Amino acid sequence: MTTTDPALTALAQGWYALSLLYGRIETHIERALQAGHDLSVREYSLLNTLSRQHDGEGGHLQMKQVADAVVLSQSATTRLVTRLEDRGLLSRYLCPTDRRGIYTDVTETGWRLLDEARPTHDAALREALDEAAKDPELAPLVAAVGSLHVTA
Repeated sequence: MTTTDPALTALAQGWYALSLLYGRIETHIERALQAGHDLSVREYSLLNTLSRQHDGEGGHLQMKQVADAVVLSQSATTRLVTRLEDRGLLSRYLCPTDRRGIYTDVTETGWRLLDEARPTHDAALREALDEAAKDPELAPLVAAVGSLHVTA
């Protein structure tokens, strides 16, 4: 019989709780966005990320930056962009200063859908967190999430 390091056991339990919380939240938001707006969590995340771009120096995100922001591989991000472009929610264009660079913008249709979906997303997030807070194992993580002030 092998002995287990208590610190590693606690770390594994914490990771399990974090994964459980993430899964519950993502599933709840996914259902709400699909039902109300025919959007997946990843699609919403991509639209939301791209909506924060601006004109001017450093205003547009390169595809690698977008992939990092939505936590997908570059190839998965490209496929996701293509799907949303096919739906008329995004458009791509060449970087004016570097013809190798391709940028992606939210279209007017994409902006409308994002504006309609944002309250659904936010309400589903709040509901999922409120429900998770009732679970004693998840309550500390919910509190930690609530105390974060991320500006990214």
